[in-house]
Amino acid sequence: MPDAVVIGAGPNGLVAANLLADAGWSVEVLEAQEEPGGAVRSDRGVHRDFVSDLFSAFYPLAAASPVLARLDLAAEGLRWSHAPRVLAHPLLDGRCAVIERSVQETASGLEAFAPSDGDAWRDMHEIWKRVGPDLVRAMFTPFPPVRAGIRLASKFRAAGGLRLARKLALPVRRLGEEEFAGAGGRLLLAGNALHADLSPEAAGSGGFGWMMSMLGQSHGFPVPVGGAGMLTATLVSRLQRRGGVVRCGEPVVSVVVRGDRAVGVVTAGGEAVDARRAVLADTSATALYRDLVGQEHLPPRLLRDLERFQWDFATFKVDWALRGPVPWTAPMAAGAGTVHLSDGIDGLTRFASQIAMGRVPDEPFALLGQMTTADPSRSPVGTESAWAYTHLPQHISSDAGPDRITGRWDTREQEAMADRVEAQVERFAPGFRALIGARRILAPTTLQAMDENLHNGAINNGTTALHQQAVFRPTPGTGRPETPVKGLYLASAAAHPGGGVHGAPGANAARAALRTRGLRSLRHRAQHM
Repeated sequence: MPDAVVIGAGPNGLVAANLLADAGWSVEVLEAQEEPGGAVRSDRGVHRDFVSDLFSAFYPLAAASPVLARLDLAAEGLRWSHAPRVLAHPLLDGRCAVIERSVQETASGLEAFAPSDGDAWRDMHEIWKRVGPDLVRAMFTPFPPVRAGIRLASKFRAAGGLRLARKLALPVRRLGEEEFAGAGGRLLLAGNALHADLSPEAAGSGGFGWMMSMLGQSHGFPVPVGGAGMLTATLVSRLQRRGGVVRCGEPVVSVVVRGDRAVGVVTAGGEAVDARRAVLADTSATALYRDLVGQEHLPPRLLRDLERFQWDFATFKVDWALRGPVPWTAPMAAGAGTVHLSDGIDGLTRFASQIAMGRVPDEPFALLGQMTTADPSRSPVGTESAWAYTHLPQHISSDAGPDRITGRWDTREQEAMADRVEAQVERFAPGFRALIGARRILAPTTLQAMDENLHNGAINNGTTALHQQAVFRPTPGTGRPETPVKGLYLASAAAHPGGGVHGAPGANAARAALRTRGLRSLRHRAQHM
């Protein structure tokens, strides 16, 4: 009998398992899919000569994560690679806003949009240097982040106090207008904000866009050499070297609760796997509470709160094997690993507004990855392994375009949406379609079938909006991984601090399990002294 059973071998589940193994616990990880990794996997499914990342691809949060740093995955063979440029947002007139690897080069490029914008970017980065490391530590610490929060509060006061807090609370459109005279800096902030399900007018989107932009400036948007799956492989190998077990093709169908305590799980094959100390769930909150635990073990208030749980946007992704580099009209986009494609901030607002109305956007905001540019091992010399994704409503009411897409995602609808994404790329890179050697379409339903946590293609396990963060994540409560069932911990991005590959939800759950067990042992010893 293992000390702990971890449901799900995504990055958070594997981080949790590693930390428990480091503490001397025996750990068994049960994964529903036939391979580990969750949304951190790669394959050669588009073309045998091309490595394609199935889901996530660029990892600024992993690069900044103190959780992953402490695991020392480099000792397991993990290596990172960077594109010559971090990120680009081209415009149809050939101009291009770029985050370069150097602050000074980024600033110089923004001065082409407005002479004062270089200094504005430098000022933003100086503030990040003061508060960024403590902000990241506070975010990735179990809630409430007492020690990290005290340090952060001190740095915040020195960096502007309430005025800085106001900036971070602004919608990203307003933040860009206040900080930059030209379009370049505004585009970088807004495009990064829309990595989450935040519109340019959403409160707090300015803070998110600023954080992602500054992470890109300070850490880059690195990729694992050889594919996203290499990050998973090193987490698995580290765990196995410490005695942990990972079993794939073993979906869990229920958590066994006795005496108000989680004591194990049952798999789809009918196997009961007991846990001596804890069960940790790298699953969505809705799947854990509604499907695995059962309402008879949960307080009615939690069940009512789950009815208000909000998923983030659906996602539609296309992978390509390209016969040559993308022919950008804006030359500066050629060296960027990540490229944002929209008609300025107004285009982003229009896109987000259509999603809010339940409409499939007619001109999708596309986030495009040039993976061979970022890691030359991904495809043969002179070619490009590329992808793009866009967001859609969770529930489609109508199509703003001409294709009558309804969300059935049959072959016709998948092909029509993929063509629409390609048409958006073609606007900024005429001749792009002629370079496509092969493509793969991953519709929202396909993404969920490949990883149950990606509900209809939701990549953050719940909205990033302020009303479902911190003490509101996944439902109003403490913002911690403990659940109403003793010995059961939520270890996924559904828990604080949310989405992204950084390992914090898994680490928080592991620490909570270790702390609870430690306190029980202390109480037991005290009672028998």
